[in-house]
Amino acid sequence: VWADANVSRQIEDTVLYGYYTLYSIILFCVFLWIPFVYFYYEEKEEEDGNTCSQVKTALKYTLGFIMICAVLLLIGAFVPLDIPNKKNSTEWEKVKLLFEEFGSSHGLTALSFSISSLTVIGMLAAITYTAYGMSALPLNLIKGTTSASYERLENTEDIEEVEQHLLRIKSKCRDGRPLSSRDRRTLQQLEERLRTLRRRERHLESIEKSWWTKFCEAIRPLKIVWGVFFIIVALLFTVSLFLSNLDKALHSAGFDSGFIILGTNLTNPLNMLLPVLQRVFPLDYILITTIVMYFIFTSMAGIRNMGIWFFWIRLYKIRRGKTRPQALLFLCMILLLIVLHTSYMIYSLAPQYVMYGSQKYLVQVRFIVATYNQLGNIFRSLLCMSVLFPFNLDQCIVTRTYLFLHKFWFFSAAYYFGNWAFIAVFLIGLIVSCCKGKKSVIEGEVDDDDSDMSDDELSVYYH
Repeated sequence: VWADANVSRQIEDTVLYGYYTLYSIILFCVFLWIPFVYFYYEEKEEEDGNTCSQVKTALKYTLGFIMICAVLLLIGAFVPLDIPNKKNSTEWEKVKLLFEEFGSSHGLTALSFSISSLTVIGMLAAITYTAYGMSALPLNLIKGTTSASYERLENTEDIEEVEQHLLRIKSKCRDGRPLSSRDRRTLQQLEERLRTLRRRERHLESIEKSWWTKFCEAIRPLKIVWGVFFIIVALLFTVSLFLSNLDKALHSAGFDSGFIILGTNLTNPLNMLLPVLQRVFPLDYILITTIVMYFIFTSMAGIRNMGIWFFWIRLYKIRRGKTRPQALLFLCMILLLIVLHTSYMIYSLAPQYVMYGSQKYLVQVRFIVATYNQLGNIFRSLLCMSVLFPFNLDQCIVTRTYLFLHKFWFFSAAYYFGNWAFIAVFLIGLIVSCCKGKKSVIEGEVDDDDSDMSDDELSVYYH
């Protein structure tokens, strides 16, 4: 042993307090800073008052979020952790012992409950945006977009058709007769349609002449390669997540323990790769960073394609150069919660790495010496997640982040079912993305409810 128990415990506590500091910063951003800035911009758009009144109003609304944070901390400090114990369940006895060893500080428990609550929200965001983005992003890269000149030609034909229809309706009132209510509604709809088509014409003309379009056409083969790579990575993640969840379904202590499992019976590619890379610093950190960045890019692709929704109501659209400040704040908060959920997602993808890393323990194995007909003993070193031989918690030290994220069994159960939902949404998104055709080169840039004011700045973004 390289260090005694006191030194080991001191190092563990230092790492744990480091996590608490970072998680406290997350709470500060989610419940104070981002809401304050959001309401400040809301007040700035609604009235032209002075800065002092805007700050006061923003602080008044932010107090509601602070109260929510306080309620979560109070619930976490006093929520009971004792749950019905299953009889003759050795796995559950190990889990219970593990979390009793974590400590009983109400302040740390309160922080864990608050962060776990945000992680569940991040899980819902990941199911909505990341799972869809993992299928939409690579297939969009492979398919590409339609040609700007071809779209412009089709748009010109649509403009001519709408203009002819308008002339036919207006010709009815040349002799002074008023138009019927039906014709007036049709006329208004056609005029709105014509305004949208002319805005599309300006956008398509700007994109067709831009150097960025020519550059994207030149690197088209590279986009296809990246698309194939992203879809392979997405399938690898999905298979790893499926095997990990299947292992929990078959070998965990069940719902009452949050489907927590201390040994791996069904391994997966990432679970085997990360402990191996951990032996050569910093290869495991590079792979973890790559996984996190992959989740961020796919999440941004999902948000970009879908927009920001609250149930069935679309709040904001994310568009180049025309996204509102409030939408950017929502985007930052969603990405923050998704990255927070990634901490648990990595556990599902590579449980051995997150729980024990490359730790090993010694096990005594007896064998018979055939020459002397005697019993002999040898010691074998096995990974701590191995289920071939029993191991105790003194030999294998569980990482502090694992204990922090799994302190409450009901959150762990929610994560378990959330992983199945993540897999289902990814598969549905993959089917939908395969069936859809090429995206428009101005996808999401021009909508019927947009104004013409933003078109004055097209040259800033396309030239």
